[in-house]
Amino acid sequence: MSKNYIRFTKMHGIGNDYIYIDCTEAATPSPKELAIEMSPRHTSIGADGLILVCQSDIADFKMRIFNSDGSEALMCGNGIRCVAKFVYDHQLTDKTNLSIETLAGIKTVSLIKDGTTDEVTGAVVDMGEPVFECADIPVYSPAGVKKMIDYPVQTEQGEVVLTAVSVGNTHAVIWVDSIEQAPVHTLGPKLEHHAMWPNRANVEFAHIISPEKIEMRVWERGSGETMACGTGACACAIAAIATGRCQRKVEVVLPGGTLNIYWNPDNNHVYMTGPAVTVFEGTYLPHYINTD
Repeated sequence: MSKNYIRFTKMHGIGNDYIYIDCTEAATPSPKELAIEMSPRHTSIGADGLILVCQSDIADFKMRIFNSDGSEALMCGNGIRCVAKFVYDHQLTDKTNLSIETLAGIKTVSLIKDGTTDEVTGAVVDMGEPVFECADIPVYSPAGVKKMIDYPVQTEQGEVVLTAVSVGNTHAVIWVDSIEQAPVHTLGPKLEHHAMWPNRANVEFAHIISPEKIEMRVWERGSGETMACGTGACACAIAAIATGRCQRKVEVVLPGGTLNIYWNPDNNHVYMTGPAVTVFEGTYLPHYINTD
C-alpha cells in the first residue's frame, strides 16, 4: 500500500463521532486541512472532526482534537473516552487506568469492560474542577462581574440568560422550556461568535426534567450542532447544580444518548461516565498530498 494512505478508525461517544489516527510512530501532516477534508458527511468519511493519538512526555498518551472546520479544540469529553478505548484495543497499552494529555491539561480515564466479553465498552473520565471565574474561562464581563451565573446577556435576538463555565473548554448554558423548540441553529452560532468570548464558545440549550435528569442540545464550537458533547453535558450538570436546579449526580440526555455526571463535593472534581464505540476502520488517501 502506498505510504500516502492514512490508516484511521471511526469511533463515537453517544453519536459524537470523530476520525482517530495513530500518531504514536509518525506524525500526520497538515491535520487542520485533513480534518476539513475528511469530515464532510456527503463527500468524505463524515465526522464531527479529527482526533490524533500521540505520544506524550508527561502522560500515557496525548490527544489533539481538530473540529470539522479545522480549528483545534482544547478538550473533548466524548473523544477522550474513545481515545482510551483506541489505545487499549490497538494494544498500545495494557493499562485500564490512563493519563491523557490534552490542551486543557492531563485527564485521567478509567476503562469500563464488559464482564463477559472483556471488551472495552466505555470509560469514566475525571474532568477536573469546573471554572466559573470570567477571567479564567475566559469571557469578557462588565466591570466588577467575576462570575456569570444565570447572567443576562444582550444578543441580536434579544436578552439571553446564561451561565458561563469552563470544563477544559468554554461553555454557555441556557435553560429553555423545550429543547425541541430551542433556537440552536439561530442563536447558537450568534452566541458562539459573540464578542464576549475571546476564543468563541460552545452553546448548550438545556431543560430540567427532574433534580436528577437534564435533556440538552448543543451548538458546538467549530462543528455546529452535534449529537452529543461530553464537556457540554458536564457544563449543563454543573450549571444546574450550582444554581440549585439539580442534585450532585445528574443523568444528561442528549440526541445521541445519555451521560452520567457526578460533581464530587469532596474534591470539587467532575466525573463523566459514558460509552465508547468503534464503528469501522479503513485507509484514506488525502487529496492535498501529492501522490505522484
